[in-house]
Amino acid sequence: MAETWLKCSACKNPIPFNAAHWVCSVSTCNRARTRLVFCTVSCWDSHVAILRHRDAWAVDARAPTKEAWEKELAEHPPEPTIAKPAAAPAVRRVVDAPSAPVVRPAPLPVTTSSAPAALKPASTPAAVAGGGATVHLNDIVDRDMLIVVSKMKKYIKDRSGMNCGDAVAEILSDHVRAICDESIRAAGRDDRKTVLERDVPRPPRR
Repeated sequence: MAETWLKCSACKNPIPFNAAHWVCSVSTCNRARTRLVFCTVSCWDSHVAILRHRDAWAVDARAPTKEAWEKELAEHPPEPTIAKPAAAPAVRRVVDAPSAPVVRPAPLPVTTSSAPAALKPASTPAAVAGGGATVHLNDIVDRDMLIVVSKMKKYIKDRSGMNCGDAVAEILSDHVRAICDESIRAAGRDDRKTVLERDVPRPPRR
């Protein structure tokens, strides 16, 4: 088994020395003290969803050899971490209070439409009936990029030899949101809280 260089910053799987991996295009993610590395593009994508980068993409990289890594550590040793003293547990005074009855709000009415869900705007709130429950699709304020721009451009280039404008990724992100909404509706119709593979609409044959 190959020796481990670093662990994936998202899933914590080991990344061996001299192994291919992915880094973020945002410079602050690649500083010596940060050094975020990812074993797959999916792990990088989960990192983007947390930090909400406005314009970022995954960059191919290769881990150093063990000798090069040891030399780098010798030249730039990591800063020692100082353990903070454990804080004393807070003392709270518990006062018994009469329990109030729990009032549950009535479910909102469910509205359906005959138009295909994939054609509806992704930001429009909707309610989906699933068994005895109601699934509500909330408004999304931050319309994050859901497409790996570098991978999209590479696919179009390899597929057709054409270049691709950056704005294409925004349109494709809208399509992905619409597909996700349709998958949520399918899971809601089965009264499930988890979207499964069978809920995702299949792409048309090419």
